[in-house]
Amino acid sequence: MSFADSFRNLWFTTGMNSFSWGQVVMILISLILIYLAIHKQFEPLLLLPIGFGGILANIPLVAIAGPGGFLGQISSFGLATGIFPLMIFMGVGAMTDFGPMIAHPKTALLGAAAQFGIFTTLLGALALSQYLGFDFSLKDAASIGIIGGADGPTAIFLASKLSPHLLGAIAVAAYSYMALVPIIQPPIMRLLTSKSERCIEMKQLRNVSKTEKILFPLTVLGICILLLPDATPLIGALMFGNLVRESGVVERLSTTLQHAMVNIVTILLGLAVGSKLEAARFLRLETIGILLLGLLAFAIGTAAGLLLAKLMNKLSRQPINPLIGAAGVSAVPMAARVVNKVGLENNHHNFLLMHAMGPNVAGVIGSAVAAGVLLSLF
Repeated sequence: MSFADSFRNLWFTTGMNSFSWGQVVMILISLILIYLAIHKQFEPLLLLPIGFGGILANIPLVAIAGPGGFLGQISSFGLATGIFPLMIFMGVGAMTDFGPMIAHPKTALLGAAAQFGIFTTLLGALALSQYLGFDFSLKDAASIGIIGGADGPTAIFLASKLSPHLLGAIAVAAYSYMALVPIIQPPIMRLLTSKSERCIEMKQLRNVSKTEKILFPLTVLGICILLLPDATPLIGALMFGNLVRESGVVERLSTTLQHAMVNIVTILLGLAVGSKLEAARFLRLETIGILLLGLLAFAIGTAAGLLLAKLMNKLSRQPINPLIGAAGVSAVPMAARVVNKVGLENNHHNFLLMHAMGPNVAGVIGSAVAAGVLLSLF
């Protein structure tokens, strides 16, 4: 073989010769995710590994995201089985204090109201299929709608069960909108509430006993078993983590769930989601529809929580600041922090963080229940 033939063969095995335009586009999109994670600090714990996984998935010739590649094997183990989201939920449960919701149980209704965007968007996905030529099935529409819950693990869990071919777009949309909570929510909050409503100060929450906190996860799990068994994987994982936290007798397990385990799974989950950003899967018309519908779901969920909080304020003997309704989406704790920030902008003595944590953690339960309902239906 001549030197020219050897050089030609070598050229054919290089990335420069093998890149498709789609792979180049997806690598640029992945770099944007990394930029948002590092420079803007938008959900860096997930956008950074997702972005890097997206780069690896679009390297030509080596098929890193394929069945034999290491990202493909991680995805097969953790995403296809739904194990990673459940492990994340254990860690979330161990990090979550349900005290604010127990102290003010009416705020659980705000977490439920925020799930309204899920079912509205399900209908929107079907409308796109009916009138604009999108190819979304009922299962696809359900998977897209869950983005409105602003809960990445729940979105991944449901999509892996109902629409694995849309997992990459749904996961990126879910985590992107979670990261953009400080940008998306404040305009909606200001549009739907008056200045006087945003200035409402709420009474300090009562202290919640240790017994109440221990009984809570067991009670929620019991209700879920009786009424909606399909939701028990997510609810069970969440409540197990919370019981480990509140029991006070297994500090090592609680610490492991909150730190070591959730950190390891977050890395693997992010890389596995990034592996779904292959150009052939992601660069389709349906992806645009998913991103638009996800934004609609998130906006409707925020608006529904705000409007119900306004109604509760009118009917309640004690004042309720409608802003806390926006925290009903389960982007914990970012949505609660945004509520607190907007409240302080209008009243420097108005500290709403703990009040907003009630609907915020209720939203985590609400999104898991919504996922269970959709699983049972479809």
